[in-house]
Amino acid sequence: MTGAAVRAPSPADDIAEVLVDADAIRAKVAELGARIAADYGGKDPVLVSLLKGALPFLADLMRQVPIRLSLDFIEVSSYGSSTESSGVVRILKDLAQPIEGRRVLVVEDIIDTGFTLRYVMDHLQQQKPESVRLVALLDKPARRIVPIGIDYKGFEIPDRFVVGYGLDYAERYRNLPFIGVLKPEVYNRA
Repeated sequence: MTGAAVRAPSPADDIAEVLVDADAIRAKVAELGARIAADYGGKDPVLVSLLKGALPFLADLMRQVPIRLSLDFIEVSSYGSSTESSGVVRILKDLAQPIEGRRVLVVEDIIDTGFTLRYVMDHLQQQKPESVRLVALLDKPARRIVPIGIDYKGFEIPDRFVVGYGLDYAERYRNLPFIGVLKPEVYNRA
């Protein structure tokens, strides 16, 4: 018996629209990496990535910054499995190494309301680094409640719920190579 093979559902099937394709992401990451390398050459910064969403961005970005640097990670929670930040930020994993006197560059996937980033930036400042600056792949200013200065900004996006390239909904869609708008019926059925 022969028949057409049944295609397994793909995470891309749940995407309504691609906002930023993989080629645009690659080009922007290279541009940001060149700027960071120029600004931090000879300064041995520590890149602090927020887990889990910023991990793909960090991996690609650090390869575009050909200078001495180190990495560390902080994991926070403010969303759970919702599409809206709860406004309550919890540190799930703190830095492994001290940052006192270091130049810190926080690597974040998306700046939304600003609550999470403000909490993280304040937490890092309490550890007395020489400086703390921010690189964000995506900026969603329409949702901003807490002002956040972005030193290195990738893309400004509209107020849509996006997934892909590290961004998730209920721990899914992080593996998409682009930034896409999730179909509302996906999160409305939860």
